[in-house]
Amino acid sequence: MDEEIKKSMLKTGTSILGLVCTDGVVLAADRQVSAGNIVIQKDFMKIIPINDKLLTAITGSVSDAQFLMRVVAAELKLKELKNKRKPTVKESASLLSMLTFRSIRQPAMIPSIVGTIVAGLEEDGTAKLYSVEPAGGIVEVSDYDANFGSGMPYILGVLERGYKKDMNVKQGVQLALDCLKASTQRDMGSGYGVDIFTLTKDGVKKVISQEIQSVFK
Repeated sequence: MDEEIKKSMLKTGTSILGLVCTDGVVLAADRQVSAGNIVIQKDFMKIIPINDKLLTAITGSVSDAQFLMRVVAAELKLKELKNKRKPTVKESASLLSMLTFRSIRQPAMIPSIVGTIVAGLEEDGTAKLYSVEPAGGIVEVSDYDANFGSGMPYILGVLERGYKKDMNVKQGVQLALDCLKASTQRDMGSGYGVDIFTLTKDGVKKVISQEIQSVFK
C-alpha cells in the first residue's frame, strides 16, 4: 500500500535554480508535474510568490509544497503585523526552514518532502538568495543553487562552466535559460516550459515565460 501511495503522489520532478548576480538575483523553474512515470500537468508554476518581495521555487510533492507556502505566507503576515515591519529575507527563509524541518519529523503515513529556493528583496532593495533543503537545512547562497530537484545534475554541469562572480542579471537570465534547456532535454522529471524571474532594486519581474511544445510530424 505504501508503494502504491508513493507512485500516485504528484511530484514536481523539477528543475529549479537560483543565481546571485552583481545587481540582483535570478530565480528559474520548469513546469512539468509527474505522478510516477506519468506527466500529469504541463503548465504548473513552480515559482510561488509569498508576498510582493518574496518568491520561492519548489521541488517535491505538490500538495505539501502548496500547503507549506500558504502556512509561510500566513505566518509572515502575522509576524509583520505584530512587529510593524516586514520580515527580512533571512527571517522568512528561516521560518520556512523550521516548518520544513518540523514537517518531516512529525509521525505521518506520508512524510512531507519539499525543497525550496527562497529569493527576496530587503527594504533597501538588496536581493538575497537562500536554499532550504528537503530535510530543513538552510544556507545563504552566494553564487548559485539548484536544491535537490531531479534536474540538478544537468543544471550544475552548466553552472560550473558558465557562472561568473561578476555577471549581471541580464547575463544570469540567459545562463538560467541555458540550464533549463539542458535539464529539460535530459531529465525525465522536467520539461514543457520555463519561467524566469529577476529580483533587483527595480522590484520583482517575470522576464521569461516560455512554453516547450512537442511537435508531431
